[in-house]
Amino acid sequence: MPFATTDDAVRAWVRGWAVSRGAAEPVGRAWGYTVEVGLPHEVARHVLPDADETTVREIAGNTAAPAVWLKTFVPPQTLAAWLPPGWALAGGPGFLMAARLDPGGAAAPALADGYRLTRWTRGGVTRAVVRAADGAFAARAQIAVTGRTAVVDQVETHPGHRRRGLGRVLLHSLADTAAREGATAAVLGATPDGRALYESAGWRVLAPLTAATRTPQDPSA
Repeated sequence: MPFATTDDAVRAWVRGWAVSRGAAEPVGRAWGYTVEVGLPHEVARHVLPDADETTVREIAGNTAAPAVWLKTFVPPQTLAAWLPPGWALAGGPGFLMAARLDPGGAAAPALADGYRLTRWTRGGVTRAVVRAADGAFAARAQIAVTGRTAVVDQVETHPGHRRRGLGRVLLHSLADTAAREGATAAVLGATPDGRALYESAGWRVLAPLTAATRTPQDPSA
């Protein structure tokens, strides 16, 4: 495991995610972290590394505004049982995953014929985009380096360009960039579909990643 504990991995993920998304610096709480995100669909998020029913109910019960999210590392069925009325699971099941970084370690996978990769770095975040032969968007990903750790984020492949190894190319390119900048471990939040890609590239699951948010209120109620 590239992190001493899962809590260390969560801490790295929170810090790197905030950099990757241009969110506010995470604020430490007794139970975890709060990140001001500032988007209509996600105003802020509370991250609970060691969630329990009492803490979840207290935070949720004291949150009246919509678009505030909870991020926990328990199975969906566990979090669902803890949520008070007005809250629901969101975003589907996920996984916190991690990998060691080694500059120049594994050989870079070849990019499929007709595709081209463009990469740039700004504000501590390296972004990579793959375009098809006609210039259309095919895939993208980004990585934020925060010292010895890095966070892979926003990995996406257009449905019409899947199963061509583009995700593996992006992962290798960004991981190699982060390693050359001094990062030795990386972490990310994966969907069930993404998990297979990451595991094939050497990543391992550390914990489930389950989110919940306050559901919109009916204005006519």
